[in-house]
Amino acid sequence: MDFKKLDAQVSVSEQFSCDAMAQLAESGVKVVVCNRPEGETEDQPSYADMKSAAEACGMEFVAIPFARGQMTRAHCEQFAEVLARGDKVHAFCRTGNRSCNLWAGARVLEGADKKSLLGHARAAGFDISGVLVAMDSE
Repeated sequence: MDFKKLDAQVSVSEQFSCDAMAQLAESGVKVVVCNRPEGETEDQPSYADMKSAAEACGMEFVAIPFARGQMTRAHCEQFAEVLARGDKVHAFCRTGNRSCNLWAGARVLEGADKKSLLGHARAAGFDISGVLVAMDSE
């Protein structure tokens, strides 16, 4: 499983198997956040299966789903609420891109420095510039 660390609290990845939940738990993750819609592709595990696997490893499973290009401020606020608890979080979607954008949106709502966010995202292989521009226009 290819984890991409965005900051001290959050990592992201592409979709993974339920068997990989143990690896997340071993790394200290407490909350697993799914950002893909249920049934986005036929080969993805169901929310129920992912939730069971996460809980079996002592983690919480949260779904904040949205389709590509459909992220809203409400999604960012939901993720910010999860982050505000202070637990280590791993978010995923089909490729990791939506999860990274959601992290950026949530951090902007918290007042994070946008240049720093951009640098962390780029280091992980993601471009969040569109999110930063969109958050400026709100």
